[in-house]
Amino acid sequence: MKPFAKKGKKNDAVDAAALCVAGSRPEIQFVPIKSVAQQAVLALHTARSLLVKQQTMLANAIRGLASEFGLVVPQGLHRLEELMVQVTAEASVPAEGRQALIVLHAQLQAAAERIVMLEEQIVVHARQNASARRLATIPGIGPITASLIAATMGDNITAFTSARHFAAWLGLVPRQHSTGGKPRLGRITKAGNTEIRRLLVLGATSMVRRAETWNSAAGIWLRGVLARRPVRLTTVALANKMARIAWALLTRNDVYRAQGRSKVAAGAAA
Repeated sequence: MKPFAKKGKKNDAVDAAALCVAGSRPEIQFVPIKSVAQQAVLALHTARSLLVKQQTMLANAIRGLASEFGLVVPQGLHRLEELMVQVTAEASVPAEGRQALIVLHAQLQAAAERIVMLEEQIVVHARQNASARRLATIPGIGPITASLIAATMGDNITAFTSARHFAAWLGLVPRQHSTGGKPRLGRITKAGNTEIRRLLVLGATSMVRRAETWNSAAGIWLRGVLARRPVRLTTVALANKMARIAWALLTRNDVYRAQGRSKVAAGAAA
């Protein structure tokens, strides 16, 4: 309603009037009402996302504080156990500093245990929900991503008239700044659901890393894009394709079927 509010004024009456104007516009899309079951599953995803952020913050804090005492280990959460062994064994670390690191590490372990517990419940939902099971057949989409999309959309995927509209809602399309008949495309808009977009990009990243062994028409397309475009841009393009495939599967109540095989796979089969 912000574009319809009177400039220079901000109060309840002005906001209410702007909402009335926005609601009367034909292009306005209303958010569908979610069921109690959907909200419950989304609560699991929200809690997991929060704990993952806290896990990253705690890991960075432990690394930062330990580096102040000259203790450094390679990247990776599994390396923190090695770091804590050094903290415990290093006599030059004062007792106060060691205690602070031990407390943060205990909090990190507790967060990791709760993340695993929430992920187990999310996987159960992904296996029981028909839409999530269909989405999980798409390469790069695992049970967590499938569960989140299914819980977010429910039966409201028909609100998007095309796959491109769904990808645009997720912010996976280029930002346009065209004028004088000259199209100018920039970075992706990053509009819509941030968590779904992030998980799709992560899934696309994993598929880009195994592009050479992806023996299907999609794999051939991906290798072609990699030959012409930077890796990061290719990852976003694949995430866009995954979103469009997800819309098609949910709309048609179908599962993903890989089409075509690369020449290497065909030769091996022969």
